[in-house]
Amino acid sequence: MTTEFSHFSWSTLAIRAGQQRTEEGEHSDPLFATSSFVFKSAASAAARFAEEEVGNVYSRFTNPTVRAFEQRLAALEGADYCVATASGMAAILTLSLALLKNGDHIIASAGLFGSTVSLFTKVLSPFGVEVTFVPLSDLDAWRNALKTSTRLLFLETPSNPLSEVADLEALAAITKNRDCLLVVDNCYCTPALQQPLALGADIVVHSATKYLDGQGRCIGGALITRDKTLYDKFFNVLRTAGPTMSPFNAWVFHKGMETLALRMRAHSENAIKLAQWLQTHSAIQEVYYPGLDSSPGHLLARKQQTGFGAIVSFTVAGGRQSAWQVIDSTQLISITANLGDVKTTITHPASTTHSRITPEQRALAGIGENLLRVAVGLEDIDDIINDLGQGLDQLVVSERA
Repeated sequence: MTTEFSHFSWSTLAIRAGQQRTEEGEHSDPLFATSSFVFKSAASAAARFAEEEVGNVYSRFTNPTVRAFEQRLAALEGADYCVATASGMAAILTLSLALLKNGDHIIASAGLFGSTVSLFTKVLSPFGVEVTFVPLSDLDAWRNALKTSTRLLFLETPSNPLSEVADLEALAAITKNRDCLLVVDNCYCTPALQQPLALGADIVVHSATKYLDGQGRCIGGALITRDKTLYDKFFNVLRTAGPTMSPFNAWVFHKGMETLALRMRAHSENAIKLAQWLQTHSAIQEVYYPGLDSSPGHLLARKQQTGFGAIVSFTVAGGRQSAWQVIDSTQLISITANLGDVKTTITHPASTTHSRITPEQRALAGIGENLLRVAVGLEDIDDIINDLGQGLDQLVVSERA
């Protein structure tokens, strides 16, 4: 965090933190599109490489634009340290390479993003890393899964795609006095709605691709912590292995965060209206959104979050074909597995985001063939509702026929 902005409010930090003007006196943040940097002398070059002198070396691990993004995101999460990566999955891989070894154990929530599940079970397991999946809100299951070899408790809250909410303070208490860390993927809420470090988490993971960008333009990720030792481990992996965020992408994310609070409030306002409408439709079996009073995680979400986010999932009468029928009937909503965009998107998790995990893993995560996930955008909410209503109304007609 840049010290000159550290005393300002969150909204000010989102616009001002991380910016360091050059001698050109620019008002907007500059983009440093360069792979390397010039040194004043051979001695200076040697000192930079030896980490005896502060300064840029090579854009794989030091770039002013990427650093500006890192400083702004760290400030918004209430932290001092951030490492930017090429994608959200690259951030989780960097975390794993930095902190895990053969024989270590991860406890993870069952409702993780499908690629995260695949990383833990298919990529890390051959290296001797064991993972146990537990229900997100079952604190006893987390406690019972602990081993002496447990190094990470890893979760998303709200979860993907059912928006289940975890009690972060209670989970942080489980890790106390143990050699393990609480890692929270904060992609859904962003620091505009939730700050896991303040609730006891050790590390926050981001897919900057989503709401930090906000317009579906670039791929990126990040790891944030208050612990300098953890930061150094992440940075060493980044410097050597090179899962690096590009300066252009960092510039896009850096600018995107200027409107993050406004966008997340607007997303949340649209999402609750959609969730409430879905509850009234006869083709809907169940709606998953923590902003609903009927949601099991509603009170906890109100305690931990300042808003409920944009993700609304629901089950329809029937199976995969019924779910696909609803998707294919939309004309406005984008059929894509991405989220975090100003444009509303819809996907069928069982055949897209979670298709590469086993049927047993999908069942444990509660992802059935009749489940749909909508990432509610910023279009007029009546247009979103009317677009979804076309397919849902057709399901009702089909059932009655």
